[in-house]
Amino acid sequence: MENEKRYSQMSEEELKKEISLMTEKARKAEQMGMVNEFAVCERKAVMAKAYLLNPDDFKPGEIYAIEGDPGAYFKIDYMNGVFAWGYRLGGSGKEEALPISMLK
Repeated sequence: MENEKRYSQMSEEELKKEISLMTEKARKAEQMGMVNEFAVCERKAVMAKAYLLNPDDFKPGEIYAIEGDPGAYFKIDYMNGVFAWGYRLGGSGKEEALPISMLK
């Protein structure tokens, strides 16, 4: 496990392979009722997807819908790699970081 590549070091092809692998593992875990395993695999797929996107396409001050959370919106304060830092509109007002693949 220690010698696995970080998503930031993977090629586009490797990332796509990882996304499909994690999506499949998540699907199987969900079918078997393995809630924790499902959540882990789903999160890994979301993270891998973030590395296929261009962080420059996401602008501080802009508001984005949150993928998988209908009616929820996120305002970006600043970017740090593939993470958008900011807060949910109508939320607690607490700053959080979301992978850019969660924003649309």
